[in-house]
Amino acid sequence: MSGIDWIVLSLTLLSIIAYGLYKSRTSKDLDGYFLSNRTMPWYLVLLSIMGTQASAVTFLSAPGQAYTDGMRFVQYYFGLPLAMVVLCITFVPLFSRLKVYTAYEFLEKRFDVKTRLLTSFLFLLQRGLSTGISIYAPSIILSSLLGWDIFLTNIVMGGLLIIYTVTGGAKAVAYTQQLQFVIIFIGMFLAGYMIVHLLPQNIGFADALRVSGASGKMNVITTGTKDGHFDWNDKYNIWSGIIGGFFLALSYFGTDQSQVGRYLTAKNSTESKLGLLINGVVKVPMQFFILLIGAMLFTFYQFKPSPVFHNGAVERKAQQTNFKDSLAAIQANYVVKNTRQGELGLQFLDAFHKNDEVHVNALKDSIQTNNFQLDSLRKSYKTYIKKALPLDDNNDTNYIFLRFVIDYLPVGLIGLLIAIIFLAAWGSIAAALNSLASCTMIDFHRRYHNASQDTSEEQSKKEFRLSRYYTFAWGIFCIIVAQFAYKMGSLIEAVNILGSLFYGVILGIFLVAFYLKKIGGKAVFWSAVISEIIVVTLFVLNQKELIDLSFLWLNAVGALLVVSFALAFQTVVKPVHKESV
Repeated sequence: MSGIDWIVLSLTLLSIIAYGLYKSRTSKDLDGYFLSNRTMPWYLVLLSIMGTQASAVTFLSAPGQAYTDGMRFVQYYFGLPLAMVVLCITFVPLFSRLKVYTAYEFLEKRFDVKTRLLTSFLFLLQRGLSTGISIYAPSIILSSLLGWDIFLTNIVMGGLLIIYTVTGGAKAVAYTQQLQFVIIFIGMFLAGYMIVHLLPQNIGFADALRVSGASGKMNVITTGTKDGHFDWNDKYNIWSGIIGGFFLALSYFGTDQSQVGRYLTAKNSTESKLGLLINGVVKVPMQFFILLIGAMLFTFYQFKPSPVFHNGAVERKAQQTNFKDSLAAIQANYVVKNTRQGELGLQFLDAFHKNDEVHVNALKDSIQTNNFQLDSLRKSYKTYIKKALPLDDNNDTNYIFLRFVIDYLPVGLIGLLIAIIFLAAWGSIAAALNSLASCTMIDFHRRYHNASQDTSEEQSKKEFRLSRYYTFAWGIFCIIVAQFAYKMGSLIEAVNILGSLFYGVILGIFLVAFYLKKIGGKAVFWSAVISEIIVVTLFVLNQKELIDLSFLWLNAVGALLVVSFALAFQTVVKPVHKESV
């Protein structure tokens, strides 16, 4: 990067941090540190919710996901609007009425302490692991730009985030996300504009879409059928998106403290509901746009020299090994095929504008055949990189958008785009660390130290200090996890797969709590334990290709297993009558 880019990057980040810390001046107690004294208006709740879910993983990995697999990932979000409606009817009114700090406090009132602690533990485990992956995402940038060792970079990035979150609390998170989102979307729109602007002069946005569609990248709606049968192992289709995505979104926004904590900061339940409902309306178009950037980037590289491998730092290391000649041979062949791809694209557009359907269909087949050959060359290239550098990451999906930013964007805009990815990381990770600390403090520390009975000012200050220590401790844990996030492939998939291992079971516990009033704590506790074991087993079997079941379905399976087992177990255990909540 140029000196100007470093200045833009530094000023943007420092300004956001200063603004967040300034706005975070609040009472030094748990209500202020975790819930911003419950004073946030709906639009800040909305931005905080969206900022928490739209991490650096989203802006780094989603364009690469569309580049390699097309637009079908957007179906993953189709169940989200319906989930927002259910949340506003059921979850939000109850949480607001009970004035809880965490979603899991309710479970002790409804069931018993062991069910509360189990659910909180499952949340802490999956959110701690996911946050570690989120720390790894911005570390990729520093590692690529500066040539730093990725493990050292994780420590630097994680350390900055710990300082930021420990100091500011929930209010800093909410207010910085307000500015972050404005800057993020300005930057992403500029990136999208530059992709189209840098295409050959006679190719506009509509033509770019046509070429992307001819290459199979505009697969927004897919049915999941294969050879006349539904493929349960198909990751993204309209049914897994609506059904599996609904259960995932309901659990994420209704039972994950990193999200529940965002709308508990609202002034009242009406403000919470408004923030959630608008999130349900805008999230799908937002994700569509981010994926569209990846699809457009694929078209861009049809007409411009395309890297065989997008992680430049690893590629340069591999080219200095004994495999350099093999890599050079594949690269030379790739250049020829890439040039041919541009020629086919121009011929396809010419035939389209002449309404020559015969040639349009023939050229579409030629484009897809040539793309298949390019993919084969890329796979071969990665195979040699893996042989040359067995300890390095040979998956470059997370580097595709970053490589374009560094190679093609003008001075100043590079710094802004990289700042955007940092901001997205800081917003989501800060919210996650805040939620991890709040669950640890409220569900475990307070529960066993009887501190909730002591309302003195001295005790309040002590809890505030301890909450900062817990935030720091979780930050260290997440840095350790980030060190193992290497070689995980597409980070956006990795985070969602990890969530799907736990979210369904957690949601099932809450569904029983809300809708099956006659079921007691013992039945739901053991139902959750057994269901979690089954979900993890199904995932392992799928990974070993012994069964076909895409990870999105695990959300529905986990929730339905808990409900079914709880109904069965309650018939053989003594009913437990809890006070109505």
